[in-house]
Amino acid sequence: MLQTVSRLLFFCLLLATSQRPASAQFNLTPNAATAKVTASLVSEVKAAAPGESFRIAVKLEHQPHWHTYGKVLPADVIGKPTTLKWTLPEGWTVEELPWPDTHEVPSTDGKTSQGYDGTVYLPAKITPNGKSGNVGEISVKVDALVCDPQNCMPAKPEAKLTVALADKAEADPAMAEVFGQMTSAPASGIAEAKTPATVAKAPERSFAGYLLFAFVGGLILNVMPCVFPVLGIKIMSVVQQAGEDKRQVLMHGLAYTFGVLICFWALGGLVISLGKAWGFQLQSPGFVYGLCAFFLIFGLNMAGLFEIGASAVGVGADLQAKQGVSGSFFSGLLATIVATPCSAPFLGPALGYAVTLPAVQALLMFTMIGLGLASPFLILSLFPKLVSSLPRPGAWMESFKQGMSFLLFGTVAFLAWVLTGMVEGQPMLFTLFGLVIVALGCWIYGRWSLPHKPQRTRIIAVLLTLLCVGGGLAFGWPQVEKGAVSGGSHVEGGLTWEAWSPEKVAELRAANKAVYIDYTAKWCFTCQVNKRVYKDAALQKLIADKKVVLLKADWTNEDPRITKALSDLGKAAVPVNVLYTPGKEEPMILPELLSVDNVSTALQGL
Repeated sequence: MLQTVSRLLFFCLLLATSQRPASAQFNLTPNAATAKVTASLVSEVKAAAPGESFRIAVKLEHQPHWHTYGKVLPADVIGKPTTLKWTLPEGWTVEELPWPDTHEVPSTDGKTSQGYDGTVYLPAKITPNGKSGNVGEISVKVDALVCDPQNCMPAKPEAKLTVALADKAEADPAMAEVFGQMTSAPASGIAEAKTPATVAKAPERSFAGYLLFAFVGGLILNVMPCVFPVLGIKIMSVVQQAGEDKRQVLMHGLAYTFGVLICFWALGGLVISLGKAWGFQLQSPGFVYGLCAFFLIFGLNMAGLFEIGASAVGVGADLQAKQGVSGSFFSGLLATIVATPCSAPFLGPALGYAVTLPAVQALLMFTMIGLGLASPFLILSLFPKLVSSLPRPGAWMESFKQGMSFLLFGTVAFLAWVLTGMVEGQPMLFTLFGLVIVALGCWIYGRWSLPHKPQRTRIIAVLLTLLCVGGGLAFGWPQVEKGAVSGGSHVEGGLTWEAWSPEKVAELRAANKAVYIDYTAKWCFTCQVNKRVYKDAALQKLIADKKVVLLKADWTNEDPRITKALSDLGKAAVPVNVLYTPGKEEPMILPELLSVDNVSTALQGL
């Protein structure tokens, strides 16, 4: 039986570790829709200078009677917004400029719509990076709906352009007329969005008040879904310790607290010294994928698929007295790592304030956050009677342990969802298959690496387990297409959101429009809770009546522009929601936890 399984697993591993395209691209014959609209790239320069921005444009050419839609659809238009996805050399950046106004075009069922036909140029600003003499290739994928009076179909034309870098930028006279007629200002003259360093209406708090906010924020982190599973594991160890001497229980509590503080000090030091924003580690797809595999393995362990020794599972449920203290320390480290992206209410102001303080005071802020996170377990250790009042260990614990495993599986699902904001298309499928291979390795270990099995069987099982876990991690390692940037708008919660950029904010404010900005990230649980507010029908009507433009600043992946905007607002974590009122220079910053009432109140002041 083992030989048969071994052959099968060997075949699976060959498939898993075989070479595959890094970005899983395929060359497909252009479809009929692509023929109705073609795309090409034009540039205002023949050669660009490193660090100097220049304009580029996507040239869309429509066949007669066919049209596509603009970046944003009017409320009465049924269609699909046109979006662009850019791929640039490493270090280059792109920012979309205002597109031409749409105009009336014939649509289906004898009706008219708003869109583009004929030839249209969609401009963007490119900032190159590199040395003179280098060459960079720019490519763009257009995602549009192309329609004629009879029918509509999706179209995804692509275009590429090669740009050389020189000591001095050289304009292209042939493109002077094209770019001269664009309504957008030259790239070098784009106004930067002005965000105040401080918010005038923000209430002043003393340093002691911020320390209290830091402690309460850390305490609230214990009930966040990215932290609670870790507490669940530690609760299991506390249950098993019921009846032990008080000194040993206290040692566990102090070790856990010390682990939390060590990790908070280390991460706080990185935030202060590198200027990074809180939660930056979850902007790494590899880090998130590693956490997925980590929680999956321990979830399968708690579910009873396999058992491993206490010394290897410091965060597990089977801690023994000799190795339990080090396990509690490691659990504190783990709790902090998975807690940092959850900027709970009360914690956001404390973090934003901390990065503006001298190093010693800032570290004191991080210490208070850590103490808040560690306090529940520490209280149990300081008051052993609370531990002794817990039920005695028994057969019921196996069912309880297996039930707790679903908390970990829920965390895996949440982290996998976070990954979908970083990894797109087929690479995400490979990432999920990688986790399946890791789970297969756990099953092999639990099925054949048992004490009563022959030594040869156990050795083979361990080797196959290592191959599966290592091969699964390598096979599923997130493949992110560097330089890819997507723009456009999308509908979420019944509202149309446009992509945020400093230039977009400056453009809208110059047009005297009300602007609402949602700084958010997929890995921020509080951000996801806030989204429920936007589904309120009365709030949606208020937004429409006030003609508020909604911008989404997605910080799921690292974006230095968003980091700077948050810093200018005095913030270091998401969620952050701000409202710019026409005629007022400074924005109104809403509370971290949104409600229909506080958002409506802010909008009614327009």
